[in-house]
Amino acid sequence: MKGMKRYAIGGMGGLCAMALIGLFLSACSTLQRTVTLPPEIEGATFVGNKVCMDCHTNIARAFPASPHARFHKDDPKWAGISGCESCHGQGSRHVAAGGGRNSLIVNPGKDPTTCFNCHLEVHAEFRLPQHHPVVEGRMNCVQCHDPHGRDIMKPARGLAMARLNESCATCHRDQARSFVFEHEAMREGCTVCHAPHGGVNRKMLIQPDNNLCLRCHAEIQHRPGDGLILGKFDHSSNARGRTCWAAGCHSAVHGSNINSRLHY
Repeated sequence: MKGMKRYAIGGMGGLCAMALIGLFLSACSTLQRTVTLPPEIEGATFVGNKVCMDCHTNIARAFPASPHARFHKDDPKWAGISGCESCHGQGSRHVAAGGGRNSLIVNPGKDPTTCFNCHLEVHAEFRLPQHHPVVEGRMNCVQCHDPHGRDIMKPARGLAMARLNESCATCHRDQARSFVFEHEAMREGCTVCHAPHGGVNRKMLIQPDNNLCLRCHAEIQHRPGDGLILGKFDHSSNARGRTCWAAGCHSAVHGSNINSRLHY
């Protein structure tokens, strides 16, 4: 009997442990399913995606391929957590007014608050010391992103977004123009060197020092004592105490029209 009691107690302990593990896993899994409340339009109700599509036909045609459409239901009871009204707010008053009064609908292109409700990590990056002025209201998300299209990384308006750096080129025209001698990093895109939303380093650089350049221009040691050999030259003394892009070195970091080693 004592053995059976011991077995029963052990069995109960095992069941409790399994229940606790299941509860823990269930709690963790719900973190991926957190529902964010949509923006509130006073006095309005949800109408569902089909009503929006009656007027916004161009957007409706492209939207099914967008990452924002991955969870999508046409049933109005789901409108608050999927589809148009999860970002733009309840649409009944907007529809009743003929769609002409923007005050009756939320436009995330003018106010990034709705975007930040889901993109919490991006909101945090915009609070870092060096950042694009989105939280200050001098920029908005749709200048760099198309919230409705297939490629959310490209803006919907402005220049033809065929090249990788065109999003940045709309503002940073001098840096993105064509050069006789191109810095190869530009072929990979601006975000190879710069944090696109914000960072702690000057000019939003990913690295504040020569380690930025050494991510591509890797250090090569030919023999012990050879020093820092980049290309055909020993850079040991040049790189000590100053950056690669210091005056007199490779200061034309985006490209040069006069020197293949990217000098001005």
